[in-house]
Parts: sequence; C-alpha cells; structure tokens
Amino acid sequence: MRLIPTALAAATALLSPSAIAQTAAAAPPAHPSTAQAKRPNILLIVADDLGWSDLGAFGGEIDTPNLDRLALQGIRFTGWHTAPTCSPTRAMLMSGVDNHEAGLGTMAEMLTPNEVGQPGYEGYLNDRVASIAELLRQGGYRTMMAGKWHLGLTPERSPAARGFDRSFALLQGLGNHFGADQNAAWGKVERATYREGLKEVPFPAGAYSTDLFTGKLLGFLAEPRAGGQPFFAYLPFSAPHWPLMAPDVDIAKYKGRYDEGYEVLAAQRLAREKALGLVPADATPHAMVGVKPWAQLTPQERADSARRMEVYAAMVDHLDRAVGRVIDQLRASGDLDNTLIVFTADNGPEGGVIDGPRKAGVDPAAVAALHIDNSVANIGHGTSYVGYGSGWAQANSAPSWLVKGYTTEGGIRTSAFISGAGVAGGRIVNSFVHITDVAPTLLAKAGLSEPASFGGHPILPYEGHSLVPLIAGDAAPVHPADELVAWELFDGRAIRRGNWKAVYLAPGSSRYLIERGNGQWKLFDLARDPGENTDLAAQQPAVLKELVAAWGRYAVAKGVVLPPADGATKPADRKQLP
Repeated sequence: MRLIPTALAAATALLSPSAIAQTAAAAPPAHPSTAQAKRPNILLIVADDLGWSDLGAFGGEIDTPNLDRLALQGIRFTGWHTAPTCSPTRAMLMSGVDNHEAGLGTMAEMLTPNEVGQPGYEGYLNDRVASIAELLRQGGYRTMMAGKWHLGLTPERSPAARGFDRSFALLQGLGNHFGADQNAAWGKVERATYREGLKEVPFPAGAYSTDLFTGKLLGFLAEPRAGGQPFFAYLPFSAPHWPLMAPDVDIAKYKGRYDEGYEVLAAQRLAREKALGLVPADATPHAMVGVKPWAQLTPQERADSARRMEVYAAMVDHLDRAVGRVIDQLRASGDLDNTLIVFTADNGPEGGVIDGPRKAGVDPAAVAALHIDNSVANIGHGTSYVGYGSGWAQANSAPSWLVKGYTTEGGIRTSAFISGAGVAGGRIVNSFVHITDVAPTLLAKAGLSEPASFGGHPILPYEGHSLVPLIAGDAAPVHPADELVAWELFDGRAIRRGNWKAVYLAPGSSRYLIERGNGQWKLFDLARDPGENTDLAAQQPAVLKELVAAWGRYAVAKGVVLPPADGATKPADRKQLP
C-alpha cells in the first residue's frame, strides 16, 4: 500500500475556485483526535453512476466544493472497487457479503429464466444476510435512509423491513428526477414507485429527486433521539443516473463547457489526476471503444452531445450542494465532529445509448404515448429522457478500460473517500479496497461484533475486511497480497490476486455491452498497466491458468448461475419477483 500525504494547499490549486476557497480554511489536523467516549454517528452517501473523475478532488472540472473539502480532509481511495452495476453493489454494501449470496446475483430487471428461483438470485436483499442497518439498530443506533433502494419492491423487502427506523425510498433502479413518470401513461412503461416506511407514497409535485431525498433525510436527522443515541444515516442519491435531468439554473452554469468534446475532456481530467497524485505519472489510458471521434460529428450531433454532458455536470453540481446542506445541518446540531462520513459511487459511469425507456417487452405505442421530447433545448427537462453516451462515460472513467456493466476497471473502480470522526486524513490510499469492506468497518466503528445469526436464523459471515486500522492511520494493507477477489455479472467475469487481474468479456448480447469478448480470458498487471491495455495471457500462461481455475472455484462456492450459452438475456416475468 502506498500512502501519500496530501498538502491541501497544493491539491486545492488544481480544483475549482470555490473549492479552493472553502477547502483552504478547513485543513484537517495531522492526526485524528483521541478516541471519543461516545460512538460515532455514521453518514453513508452513494452517488449513482458517478464517474471516477467527476469530483474536483479526483480531477474533475465540475464544481463540487463540499465533497472536495470532505475528500481532501479525509482519505481518498484510488483502488476502491464495487460490482459492475448498482443493485449488486448495494447488496454488498448493505451486507458485507458477495452479491451472488446476498440475493442480487444479477439485477432483478435482468434475470434470465435459468436464474429465476436460484439461491442468491431472489432479486432482493435476502435473509441469508443481515443489513448493516439491522445490526446497527440492534446495537442501539437510530437508523434512517432517504434515496434509491433497489433491493426489493414489496413492503417486507423495503428499507423499513431491513433495519431502518425512518425511510423514504425510490424502490426501483431509476425514476424521473422531476416526477414526470407518475401518471397512467408512464404506468404502462416504466413508472417509479416510492415508499415512506411501509407505505407507498407519490412523488411530490414540483420536487427534484436530489432535493427530495436530502430534505427527507434532514427531517429525519432533526427528529429527537434518545440522549446520546448515535445515528446511521444512509443517503443513496439517484443522481446522476439517467434519465439526465437538472434544474435550468444548474444546466446554464455549464453552457459551452464541453464544446471541445469527450477526447479533450478525457485528456484534461487525466492530466489533473496525475497532478493530484491519483494515478501514476506514466499511466497510459485505455483508448476509447466504440466512440465516433468528436471531429467527425455533425454540428447538430455535437450540440446534442455537449448538452447531455452539461446536464450531467449540473446533476453532479446539484448533488454536491445537497451534501453541503447535510453537512451544514450536522454542524449546526453539534453532530458533525462526531460523524464518520463514507462516500462512494456504486459503479462506473453509464455508457449505453439511452434515448428512451429500455424496459424489455414494452409496447412501442405505449412509449410513443409518453411524448418524450429529446430536442437539444429540452434535454434535461422532465419530458426528456437521455443518457450521455459512451464517449463522455469513457472520458469520466479514464484512464480505465470501459464503463458500467463491465468487470474491467472502468466498470468496477469508483471514486470514494472516508472522512470525519477518527479519520487520519489528508491522504491518498492506492491499495485495493472492496465494497464489502464497508459493513464490517461500520460495525467495528460502532463497537459491535458480527453475530452468527439474526432474526432467529443463521446469517452468512462478512467477506469484507474492516478498514478501521487504515482509517486510524495504519499503513498495512487491508487485503493480503495473495487474497483472491472475484466478480461476475451478465457473464462478464474477473478475478484479482494482488496486481494480477484476469478479465473475461461476455461474448453475448446485453444492453450494457459496448465491447464484446471473444470467449478468451485476458491478463493484466495493474501495477504497470492500470488502463488494462496490454494482455499478458501469452507471456504469463501459468498465472492466467491459476486465476481462471480460482474463478471457477469461486463460481461454485458462490452459486454463480451463468446466462444461457446462446447469450440471451431475456428478462424473466417480473411478476415472479417480490
């Protein structure tokens, strides 16, 4: 593990002016203060489909002063890894257990017929695991969440049933950020549903998702707690997930910012990442895949594409201000100094072509009845429905290979930081960290031990490692160099031991695929090749053979069910899922 002390003055010089002004006055102490008698509050924040370099503290040009300040005062991770998509990551985040055992072996929306009914493929957070909220509540914490759940649709699988005293949740994986999908026409296609506690509730008229979730959480935080009772607050935003939407005032702020195109943005961000010490100075980015060069786009295509990125940036900007509101309230209530803050994205940036709802089996006439308007001037409004495409996504994941949906680094390496109470901050940690490490870390910080059972039945033990020693300043690696860590989603596979990583790209068809595999495993040395550019399979056959065999053992141990051999990904009947 390489720990790099961060001089805030030097780092902030690379950020936006507002970030500099707000961060410079808030330099952290060189070491955390002595342990406090009371247990820490915990604030866990998730940004949905956030790019690796979107935040200023990670090399981005988007105005994110609140998150930058927290990141620079805390520990920024460059080797933080998740699943390739959202609900599998969230299952591991909540449980500390591999997603194939926790109920999200694949996304519920993408279940194939041969996966339905298989253990670990329930499509919701199952009872083989206890959520971190359940364990913290059992241990005396006041628990609350507001935001995207994506771990079960029914009341018995809702946040209120999985450990949260107070909750307001978007149940599915996405929703219209202005609530424009709350009508009969959208009900035939892709209507988002919300639940407060156990009760299904409407999306409030005139609201914006980021503000709605933030306001709900602030209300929960303001409620009385028993004397000295710590809280666990979970804030999983649905931004900047598609469909891309933001208030006009935020979009206007980024007008013209991206007119030079995605190749220029990728180069600019990579240069800042290197200057900030986040990637090696000699790192070679992976070339963009399946992207038409900006210079070859027509003026209309450029205007359309730039507008999409402007809206995306506006969403990230707005999310940052929302986090600032939470921090301000915690400061005003006197809780901030005793709050541990964990921030992560749930996967790499979304690179698919998105110009309307993509739910399988939907009647085209029903989609036409939605009257979606994706004209350039309307993109970002509640009546539009777009993503920003592969070019911007790959720019946001540079120097990594590919994007969300893949087991390459671009799909599973995300921006993340830990800040606040008890954190020896002002550092960059480059060693491997996994999303399953979060639950054991939070339980340990709460002074609690992992139980063998919960709710009267056995639960699976944590697979992640506690980051508590690292947070306190220990330089020892959290994951041993010889530990094997593996992934699988939509038949995409990967396994890692130390800096060696084997990757298998699925050859079949999937809505997430930009690049298809050839049925062969590739081998990379991430220490020398973070962009996964040079396949070493031919030079190191013994290493690859050992890793592939280990992945096979992992698949058997975790009950991995691969999609049909023909590559079909036809979703199962959604009515079969709870």
